This record gives sequence, C-alpha cells and structure tokens, in this order.
Amino acid sequence: MPSTEAGGGRPGDGEVDELRQRVAELEKQGTRPPRHRVRSFGSGLLVVCACVLAMLSVVSVWASDQVTDTGRFVAAMGPLAKNSDVQTAVTNRVTKAVEQQVDVNSLVKELSAAATERGVPPRTATLINKLSGPIGNGLNSLISTVTGRVVASDAFATIWTKVITAAHAAVDKVLTGQGGGTVKLTGDKVTVDVGPAVDKVKTQLVDSGFGLASNIPAVHTDFTLFESSALAKAKSGFRLLQILGVWLPIAALLVAACGVYLAKDRRRALIGTAIGFAAAMLVLGLALAVFRTYFLDRLPADADPGAAGAVYDALVLFLRQAVRSVAAVAVLVALAAFFSGPSRVATTVRTACSTGIGGVRSAAESAGFRAGPVEGFVRRHKRWIGVGILVVAAVVFVLWNHPTGLVVFWFAVAIGLAFAVREFLAPSPGVDAPRPGAAAQAGASPSS
Repeated sequence: MPSTEAGGGRPGDGEVDELRQRVAELEKQGTRPPRHRVRSFGSGLLVVCACVLAMLSVVSVWASDQVTDTGRFVAAMGPLAKNSDVQTAVTNRVTKAVEQQVDVNSLVKELSAAATERGVPPRTATLINKLSGPIGNGLNSLISTVTGRVVASDAFATIWTKVITAAHAAVDKVLTGQGGGTVKLTGDKVTVDVGPAVDKVKTQLVDSGFGLASNIPAVHTDFTLFESSALAKAKSGFRLLQILGVWLPIAALLVAACGVYLAKDRRRALIGTAIGFAAAMLVLGLALAVFRTYFLDRLPADADPGAAGAVYDALVLFLRQAVRSVAAVAVLVALAAFFSGPSRVATTVRTACSTGIGGVRSAAESAGFRAGPVEGFVRRHKRWIGVGILVVAAVVFVLWNHPTGLVVFWFAVAIGLAFAVREFLAPSPGVDAPRPGAAAQAGASPSS
C-alpha cells in the first residue's frame, strides 16, 4: 500500500493547495494581468469604431446607389405620383400656372365690355356684370377640377415616371445639385418641372369645351417638392459618403474582425460586436425619424409639409431597408455565436436539436433509408462542411442585390436546413454520450 505524507493527505494535495494559493494571490492583485487589460481595451475600442463605421457604411452605400442606380431612384420616387399629398401640391401648382396663362379675371372683364359695346340689352349687360364673380369662380373651378383629374390619372403617373427617369440620366440631380434636368436642387429647393402636366391640362380643358385654353403657350414651371436650409448643409457630407461608397463597409468589417481577433474570448467578442452593429442600426433608424421631424418643423411657411414628408420618406426608403437588413444580419450572427458556445442554454438547445434530428434519422432507417458511404464522408469532414455552408451563404448574401430583412430571414432558414441535413447524414452523439476513449480512460484509472 502506498505511503502518504504526514497529516494523512493524499498524493497531489500539496499541488492543489499551491494552486489555490496562487489563485487567491491573483485575486488580491487584480482580476487580470495588465497585458490582458490592454488587449481587452484595444478590442473594445476597435469594436466601437466598427459600430460607428457600420452606421456610416449603410449611409454611404445608400448615397452611392441612390444617385447612380436609375432603377432604384425611380422605384423610390415614382410612387409619389400616387401620393395624395404630392397630388394636392402638384394640382395647386399646375392650377396656378394655368390660371396665370388664361387670366380668368381679364377674360370676364372682356366679356362684360364686349356685351356693352355690341348693343346687348342693358338688363343683360348689367346681369353679366353682376355675374362676373360667379363666372370667374366657375372658370377657376373648372381649371382646378380638370387639373385634379389629370394629376390623379394614370397618364400623369406615366408623365411623372418619365420626368424622374429623364432627370436621373445625369446621375446627381436631387442630392448633389449638379447638372440640369427636370428634377434639380437649386439652393435650398428640390423642384420638378410640371410643364408636361400643364400641357395635359390644356388638352383636357379644350376637350371640356373651354376653347380659350388652346392659347396657353408651352409652360415650364417648377414645382417645389420641399425647401429647407438643411439641404445645402447636407450636400457636402452626402457627396463625401457617395465617394466613399463601398469602401466604408469593407473598412467596418476589417476593423470588426481585428477587434474580435484581438479579444481574449473571441466568441464573446463576436457576440458583442454583432449586438453593437444591431444597436448602431437602431440608433441610425431613430436618427432618421428624428431628422424627419426636425426637417419638417423647419419648412418655410408656404411649403407643403405633406409633400415634403412624402418625398423625404421616398428618398430614405432604401436606407431604412438597409438598416433593417444589417440589423437582422447582426442579430443572426449574435444568435449563431451564442448557440455554438459552451453555455448551458446553448448546449441544451444543440442537444435537443440533435436528438430531434436523430429521431428523424432513426425513423428514416426504419423505413429503409441507408446513407452508405455518404455518412462516413460527412462524419470525417463534418467541421469543414459546416464552414463551407457558412462561406457559400456569405458569398451569396454579399452578391445579392440589396437584400431586405425578409431575405435575411430566408437566408437564416436555408442555413439552418443545410446544417440539419448535415446532422441528418451524420448524427452526433448526445452531449452526455461517452466520447471515444472515455471507457479506456475509465478502465485505466486507479480504483479507490
């Protein structure tokens, strides 16, 4: 029987006591050595910088796409032709332009003078003079009604789309203010030439029996969508983000990767980075809402807040979609990193999934399914197959043209199904199942 030290201690008790003493000393000196604190600080700083760059990246990609992709610009601005606030504002502007060309008041005066000069009975001439107000109001009402009908028609929507498309041919029309065209930024105003709509109203008035409308010349009048001093201030920053374009997202990902790599606990750092990206998108979304209110509160008194709000929402439509998409991806990454970790919750979920898939595999085998050599291949290369699934999904996602939050959801579903198929072909043992070699180690251990 082996001898023991004085005091009845077992072999190795001295080493355990020494380790406990060293742990106690470290706890007295501080939670972590200085080098670890420096690494943690550097990692945290890089992650914070990556989150800030993520916000700027989303805005820069939107800025670049909004002024270089005609299809996206038209898709955002085209539906404004059916917006009630914009239709009302356009109707008022076109009606005013037509009335300026027709000069209804002068026309009624000429009618009264002609009645007097041509020997119309005095009572009739007097009646015409008394009805000059209602006659003028009736003509104005006719112009306004016809204009409203034109603006609400599909023909105007077609005109509007053509105007927007033609305006975007020069690329930087609305937010850069360069070049000409029917949509332009002049000073603090975003304007649209509604001349084609005036011409359409002219034709409708003639068809309605108002022949004098045929004398309306070709009119090129600007309709102000909105006006704000904030536009001139924002142009410089917008153009800078437009130039940076796709480089900012690459920089954000590289900085985030460096922050995760530098961290001592990389899984936890990855989760923190993903949560930081999601929080950054939340802040950006709130900023868009706050700036909308700020922008509308500072409109000139004669501006149409409804039309201005509609145009603002149209311009930032794809920006909001991008914010939701990035936030969804960040949440997906955080969940994946968490559930692949060693925590009790993650282990329980993985075990439950493996058990469920194992049950499906058992049922399939009972029905005659045999994986054959495929199972051996998948089992040998299981880890790399998982890496391949993630790489393929990442490449497809990057190449996807402007993914939305719904696209991110279906990507998550597809990735989950791919891992489920991998597990089905090569089921893993449960967490509590004995690992290879465990029985041999147990047999070799000294008996008590």
